[in-house]
Amino acid sequence: MTLSLRDVTKTVGRELHLAPMTLNFSPGVFSVILGRTGSGKTTLLRLIAGLDRPTSGKIFLDDKDITEVPPRHRDVAMVYQQFVNYPSLSVYENIASPARQAGKSAAEIERIVGEAAAALRIENFLSRQPGELSGGQQQRVAIARALAKESRILLLDEPLVNLDYKLREELRQELPEIIRHRSATVLYATTEPAEALILGGNIAVLAQGRLLQSGTTLDVYRRPISLEVGEAFSDPPLNRAKGRIENGQLRLGQVSALPLPSHLRQIAEGTYIFGIRAHHLHLRQDNDRQAIFTGTVELSEISGSETYVYARIEDFSWVIQASGVHRLQLGEKISVFPDPQSIYVFSTDGRLIAAPSA
Repeated sequence: MTLSLRDVTKTVGRELHLAPMTLNFSPGVFSVILGRTGSGKTTLLRLIAGLDRPTSGKIFLDDKDITEVPPRHRDVAMVYQQFVNYPSLSVYENIASPARQAGKSAAEIERIVGEAAAALRIENFLSRQPGELSGGQQQRVAIARALAKESRILLLDEPLVNLDYKLREELRQELPEIIRHRSATVLYATTEPAEALILGGNIAVLAQGRLLQSGTTLDVYRRPISLEVGEAFSDPPLNRAKGRIENGQLRLGQVSALPLPSHLRQIAEGTYIFGIRAHHLHLRQDNDRQAIFTGTVELSEISGSETYVYARIEDFSWVIQASGVHRLQLGEKISVFPDPQSIYVFSTDGRLIAAPSA
């Protein structure tokens, strides 16, 4: 039941919404569509669902061309950002509605509703109305109804974005396990790199309607083929700075320099763009390999057990995601300790030259 897009495009008037895109999605594997707002994620899901038609290209389920098949005949279930439930029906009847429409027997409906409710942990709410539930519980109902449809394709369009932090964290952990026991082809659209990493599986990274890179989630995270992918798959954004490799050193600006780490020693001398993720910059030296940069605090934010520090280091600004609570003042001088083994190197036109060892 492989879902395939072959050179699919979408234009509206003169505006390109999706550039030519070829992708394959396998059943039983969680497939994440990652991209910022406006990257084409929802457009892609709508084309697969049959809610829009591609301008060109074909969509196949196995070897069957479904490009012109109407939505009701595509065997697709979709969950949206806003929880969509039938307000006049009980939770039980909301979940049961796809099975009833499909003409399932009473016993089958009982089984389907029971399994879906148990998977989403809402068995105790089956007699209630959706309006009596919290937002998180209502979204669980919407997901349970999508599962109860037992479709070959399940599309989730940022389904957790409107939930509070605790509920999002719970469902992020639970969804892959729920889906793992089903044979559906699952696509999950998100703007959040951290969510993509938690969900795992495979990933397609989009930007401005273009497919930047696809592959297993961990591989794409560790080896982004371009600076654009690295920035799209980092939150806070990938720190970047132009510099040089010369005389066995990596030089950033006029003063900041550090010995070349092992994964960069085979790179020719020259000018490059260097990248490092925020959690690989530290405010304390925790091993001998970390060189010291001197920076000036431009902004400091405490979020739970972490501190996000925006610092000016020579002529570039970096974000440091530091463990613990650090109370820093605007304009305060700080020492920044990068982990050299975690540095990426890109060409001046953004192509990956070297990535940290896994």
